[in-house]
Amino acid sequence: MRQGKVFYKDIFAGIVSETDDGEYTFAYQHSYIEEHPTQFLTFSMPVKDNIYRDRRLFPFFEGLIPEGWLLDIASDNWKINKNDRMGLLLACCKNCIGAVSVEPLDLSTDE
Repeated sequence: MRQGKVFYKDIFAGIVSETDDGEYTFAYQHSYIEEHPTQFLTFSMPVKDNIYRDRRLFPFFEGLIPEGWLLDIASDNWKINKNDRMGLLLACCKNCIGAVSVEPLDLSTDE
């Protein structure tokens, strides 16, 4: 399983995951739900205490991944297949343009 911590304006908002069977999930952090109930990441994912699930990476997160020549550079430098959307999201979206960022979650540590 690969996971990323999702931040909205430096506030920890939730976790995006790719499960071992290829399903994608996103869940808002409970503290974020309580403190920022109207501050959604995207209209298609309102702030709720449920898990969003899909067989493909959610379009909102797809939109954070670089395209064109920038995707070529990222793919070549980090040796990530362009079809590995979760790998690209975790590698490229820590400092992306906009209010949302994604940092890899290291499952080997106690975070």
